[in-house]
Amino acid sequence: GLSLDVIEKVLSEPALSGWAGFGVVVQAYGPRAGVVIDALYDMAIRHDRKIMVRLVKGAYWDTEIKRAQVKGVDGFPVFTQKAATDVSYIANARKLLNMTDRIYPQFATHNAHTVAAVLHMAEDKEKFEFQRLHGMGETLHNIIMEKHGTHCRVYAPVGAHADLLAYLVRRLLENGANSSFVNQIVDEDVPPEIVAADPFESLSDTTLHIPTGPELYLPTRVNSKGFDLTHTPTLDVIESARAPWKAHSWAAVPLLAVEAKPNKTVRLLNPAASSRSPGTVRNASEADVKAALDNAAVWDAPLEHRQEVLVLAADMLESHYGEIFALLAREAGKGLPDCVAELREAVDFLRYYACQATNTPPAGCFTCISPWNFPLAIFCGQVSAALAAGNAVLAKPAEQTPLIAFLATSLLHEAGVPRAVLQLLPGGGDVGAALVSDPRINGVAFTGSTGTALRIRQTMAKHCTPGTTLIAETGGINAMIVDSTALPEQAVQSIVESAFQSAGQRCSALRCLYIQEDIAEDVIEMLAGAMEVLALGNPWEISTDVGPVIDEAARKTIADHVETARNEGRVIAELTAPTKGTFIAPTMIRINGIADLKQEIFGPVLHIATFKATQLNKVIDAINATGYGLTFGLQTRIDDRVQHVSERIEAGNIYVNRNQIGAIVGSQPFGGEGLSGTGPKAGGPNYLPRFSEPDLKNVDENWDTNQKKLPKMPAHTGPVLETVTLPGPTGESNRLSTLPRAALLCMGPGSNTAAEQARAVSALGGTAVELNGQIDAGSLTDGPAYGGILWWGDEETARAIELALAARSGPIVPLIRGLPDTARVRAERHVCVDTTASGGNAQLLGAAG
Repeated sequence: GLSLDVIEKVLSEPALSGWAGFGVVVQAYGPRAGVVIDALYDMAIRHDRKIMVRLVKGAYWDTEIKRAQVKGVDGFPVFTQKAATDVSYIANARKLLNMTDRIYPQFATHNAHTVAAVLHMAEDKEKFEFQRLHGMGETLHNIIMEKHGTHCRVYAPVGAHADLLAYLVRRLLENGANSSFVNQIVDEDVPPEIVAADPFESLSDTTLHIPTGPELYLPTRVNSKGFDLTHTPTLDVIESARAPWKAHSWAAVPLLAVEAKPNKTVRLLNPAASSRSPGTVRNASEADVKAALDNAAVWDAPLEHRQEVLVLAADMLESHYGEIFALLAREAGKGLPDCVAELREAVDFLRYYACQATNTPPAGCFTCISPWNFPLAIFCGQVSAALAAGNAVLAKPAEQTPLIAFLATSLLHEAGVPRAVLQLLPGGGDVGAALVSDPRINGVAFTGSTGTALRIRQTMAKHCTPGTTLIAETGGINAMIVDSTALPEQAVQSIVESAFQSAGQRCSALRCLYIQEDIAEDVIEMLAGAMEVLALGNPWEISTDVGPVIDEAARKTIADHVETARNEGRVIAELTAPTKGTFIAPTMIRINGIADLKQEIFGPVLHIATFKATQLNKVIDAINATGYGLTFGLQTRIDDRVQHVSERIEAGNIYVNRNQIGAIVGSQPFGGEGLSGTGPKAGGPNYLPRFSEPDLKNVDENWDTNQKKLPKMPAHTGPVLETVTLPGPTGESNRLSTLPRAALLCMGPGSNTAAEQARAVSALGGTAVELNGQIDAGSLTDGPAYGGILWWGDEETARAIELALAARSGPIVPLIRGLPDTARVRAERHVCVDTTASGGNAQLLGAAG
């Protein structure tokens, strides 16, 4: 590995000949510890050196467990039982004691059994030493030194209290764990036989089973396959799998139930290098759109068959990882970590929705319009949900990334989805407009900009049946607050990942950072330093941290924004972008507050503002005032502040002490509120029901009176109705809560119907406002921001209501022509907390045995 390469480079330095002061720490909790010791001994012999090797049980064990689960890899890089680590320690101590001609062993331990084992194996007490932490194990080691004449080195951290706090908390957690010798020796309830237990006799104890990455969501579904990109052999396997596709040219065409008659061939651009095109596309013609609509067929296969096909498609996507990674890099400009994450998300969506599918009737024909920034994951998410519910699907990928959608659709067809059920129509805005303006469309799933979502809403209001479902996931001006208690190193890593990973081209990406002014100068300096080491370049290369933005239009929009800030003297730090390709250098810009940002800047640009400790609530109010509500990040070590901010902030996904990107299907359902989306959250329990046939109502009742103006909007407040804990990796809390949306207006027709509507809303925990007479639909355009409008009467009035709602500015307000589902009445908010941020995972450490 890299560490051994560095160590050998140092040992081979001629200037260090005769120096015996070089030391290496080896952690016994790693199965590779013995191999590492052998390698160190071999280096010492070859370079004629004498070195010190400090053997420790191992730090950050819980972090290694979490990392393996998050990455989805099979197995762990550390032993999962304490007894196994203790046995490893003793075995490697024996190995070191047999290498004292070249290695001076240093045994760092506070465990009396381990000390006794070392003394039993050691013949010469002068050829090794024990080590202990200052303030710990003092009595034990004093006795040993007096009785056996051993040496003991005491080591202690030195530095400012603020810098040491996290380290001290980590030591407390590790040594306070139930299985820790230091904890057990002072616990009078633990018998001596347990304290001094022989670890060799405890190896057969399997009471603690920690699920591996693939097992995280069993028995419901298998987790997506992960790749450890820090493992050189894994990188070699990936490179071999994608190498055949490095210069390949793909070709995408419409995939219809009948023979397509597409437009002329268009060559696509590689955002990292326009001269290396990934392939061509022939976009759907007007005739293709008509043919797709004419021949669309719902998937009337049995539920079990649909589930099997979707799971098979997921397996096929995983097996094609080499081609997929190559195509994502060349067509979408994605680096390898993003390619891995995108494939995993696509696979998770297919398996998750397959498991959630029921026998409820489908809505009918669904149009799915997906974006270029997640051309595989969101494409598969929308399509698989619609298919799981049994719908006919007309899929329109972003015009910049049709090749990956063509590949995914081809694999879905190969897995068993009929061509008439899933049809692919690549193209631009004209194709999308046609697919949302036909009365035969029973629903639209869209991910993209807020402006485009509003235009789709207006088109559907004119042409589709009133009440047709629109699921829109749109953008956001996402913020993060860092208070003075935050751990700076942790905060900086989270900020850099949130703002600059994927070149900032995530709807969840951090756009506005608020730093408490007490620590602002130091954090900004650290951020600038972290930015400097980011490597910009070809996303194919594993060394690249930041790739290109999607195309020249995007590059120019972002560049103009940065240029304006530069001319105003507000640029804090800026890197240099490559001259070839559509690159934007990561940039930090100073602003007064989030109100300065009039629109989302979709790229690697971070805006920074500061605040006083007394201004926290004002900052929260300013963030809420933008009207967006997608993601929000908080860095703090105060639990009460986590609670306070989480309850006040209006955002669909809240992340605490971690980055605010990369939502995991089933663990972190994703979606915003307000201008950031309609809900329900993708990858969550309420998403799939929206693709089923709505429970429509059609009543003959009429109003006897007219009402001149809309009733006053009740205060948009309400307690959390329900909170559930979702499965996920250790060291992380994932909680999904529902709370009442803005009040729903019950328009009847007629008082009895309005009352029935109100009862339906209230039964789901929502707030209802009943009309007491017929009202002009046009008044809804400028009226209060209701959470939805219920109308169960004639279609002519329904159309007028739909048009009035579509003409509104602000969040999309749905027309509900039947019984509302849960997500119409309740908003969903997800809070993800890194529970290890205070120094470690107390729950896991406490359970370790």
